[in-house]
Amino acid sequence: MDGDLIAAIAQLREAFVRYPGRALLDGCPHCRGTVPVGDHDLFSLSISLGNTVGSRDDLKSLLPLLLGRMITSTELDPAIVLSKLPRERWRTWPEAEQDAIDGYLDAVWRSVLTAYPPQVGSFLDPTTFLDAVVAGGESVTRFLDVWDVTLSSASDRHLADAVNGLNFAARRPATLAAWLRRATVRDRLYQAFERDHTMSWGDDLARAYDLVRS
Repeated sequence: MDGDLIAAIAQLREAFVRYPGRALLDGCPHCRGTVPVGDHDLFSLSISLGNTVGSRDDLKSLLPLLLGRMITSTELDPAIVLSKLPRERWRTWPEAEQDAIDGYLDAVWRSVLTAYPPQVGSFLDPTTFLDAVVAGGESVTRFLDVWDVTLSSASDRHLADAVNGLNFAARRPATLAAWLRRATVRDRLYQAFERDHTMSWGDDLARAYDLVRS
């Protein structure tokens, strides 16, 4: 785990420390009863948390654990976890809590872009990250702006994968599809192919360039 991610998790813990964790969470009295956190499957808990299990304060107390686990393992679905935030209107939370979540997202995004393949747990690729951001009720624009200025072979390979994996006729986030069709992306892919055409991923860059050029 890189230094930015370590700092982001520390900031989350500090921001949410006033919400103590509970060993037992209140569940729906009609279908679940109490749920022991220590013995509970974290993936299942992430699905039910805020729905049939726990309160807003329980979500806040568990956020550092859930967000931390997402960058160290693949057991959680980022879109499921981040979808809890808009339900609890997280943009109305105290500024320090919002800043901690924003700092986490920024650190994860930078880490995803700078290594190929990513070494960031459940964030398997940029599209997985951006889908989770959308599930969290946020715009992807600021993250695409970072991608624009992250110029490296790893970032370019991610860009080619995003283009090659995108069904341009399907309904994916409109912002991402429009961003990928820009002349800037086309030119960047061409330059990346010129640089890396002898590498094993050269064909991926060429295929992506052909898609955005057509």
